[in-house]
Amino acid sequence: MGKERIRVYAWEFPVRLTHWINVLCILALSFTGFYIGNPFIHAISSKQYIMGWMRYIHFVAAYTFLMSVIVRLYWAFMGNRYASWRVLVPLTGRQWKDLWDAVKFYLFISRKPPYAVGHTALAGLVYFFIFALFVFQIISGFALYSLTHEGTIWTLLGGWLTGVMHLQTIRLYHHLAMYVILVFAAAHIYIGWYLDARERNGLMGSIFSGYKFVTGKEWE
Repeated sequence: MGKERIRVYAWEFPVRLTHWINVLCILALSFTGFYIGNPFIHAISSKQYIMGWMRYIHFVAAYTFLMSVIVRLYWAFMGNRYASWRVLVPLTGRQWKDLWDAVKFYLFISRKPPYAVGHTALAGLVYFFIFALFVFQIISGFALYSLTHEGTIWTLLGGWLTGVMHLQTIRLYHHLAMYVILVFAAAHIYIGWYLDARERNGLMGSIFSGYKFVTGKEWE
């Protein structure tokens, strides 16, 4: 018989809230951003304001995304152990061992899935780079926005980047990063379902309820 499973509250409300806000913002930003860069819907009347609406939605989603990322970064210092910034960077020998075990599992070298109550060391490291990419998208987006807006706030949010990179380079990297994030999202969903099926720990449901089911094999 298998070990008794214990219900553990892993993902606090701010973590779940910012996760789903980020999902909605990424979808909105990707669709409208792709349209802004390559319009694929053409107006047939002067009363239509397609590009204007696309830009408006893009800007609203961008501000929402900015606030969501700020809240999540704040919660990385104020939340529980599973939300902590310490799980995003391998700092201990045990985390490095867990990272290597996870790599072996995903390379089909090992059949043992990477058990963890919260994020595995590999997942934490990936999320660290994804959040760094989020920050770059915010800065580069506001750098482009600052071209038509003057003021200290726009310079601080991203306008300073135009003094470091050429404008077209910023635009290119901003566009390419969108594809990286979308590829990550697809892999994130697949791996989540796969691990849920292997570990049977309620992983996919936990991002709604916050609770996972653990057996004691997981490392803290």
